[in-house]
Amino acid sequence: MEQANHTLSELFKQLGLANDRKSIEAFVKSHRPLNTSTRLEDASFWTSSQSHFIKEQLANDADWAELIDQLSLALR
Repeated sequence: MEQANHTLSELFKQLGLANDRKSIEAFVKSHRPLNTSTRLEDASFWTSSQSHFIKEQLANDADWAELIDQLSLALR
């Protein structure tokens, strides 16, 4: 099985967000700190489709899960 290697930029693109470095930094800065009791997929700043994507990827331990975890940590 081939292992997919995604970048944070690709994750933001997948979520339909601006995915250049400055936009990613601005997103993290404007949405942190995310309360530690809030699951990332339940954060109020996601659309329902973004939330669903994150939840599905984490539940399936999919290729995106590691980057989603990294984003979650960056937002804490």
